[in-house]
Amino acid sequence: MVDIVNYFGEVREEFKHVTWPSKKEAARLTVYVVGGSLLVGLFVGGVDSVFAEALKYLLVGD
Repeated sequence: MVDIVNYFGEVREEFKHVTWPSKKEAARLTVYVVGGSLLVGLFVGGVDSVFAEALKYLLVGD
């Protein structure tokens, strides 16, 4: 039990050393992550559609 209390005490001390981004920077980075995720999702979905159609063409022939 003492180890857990000690651990969280050390975690709290480390959080004091962290340089946190401003709200503006955090919002900007969030937009980048969401935008990048959407682009990757669209790309993967497009590749999946192409492979699905190619496989259907090869197996069914129409």
